[in-house]
Amino acid sequence: MKKEAKGERDPDLLGEYDFSQGVRGKYAKRYAEGTNVVVLAPDVAAVFPDAESVNDALRALVQIVRRNSSKANP
Repeated sequence: MKKEAKGERDPDLLGEYDFSQGVRGKYAKRYAEGTNVVVLAPDVAAVFPDAESVNDALRALVQIVRRNSSKANP
């Protein structure tokens, strides 16, 4: 894609959109720090109705792993 010359507007944008004072990437770092999205495979996602149930299942798994690893390393 070619960069548009200064002053030229994208014909798909309406006139009321004015990004001339915008700062590119202003919130990108903050967004990246607060985001930890995990995408589940469709077959796994079908088992869980919501994020809370996924977190509950993972917490239970963490407890099992910790319990079993402490038995293996007395």
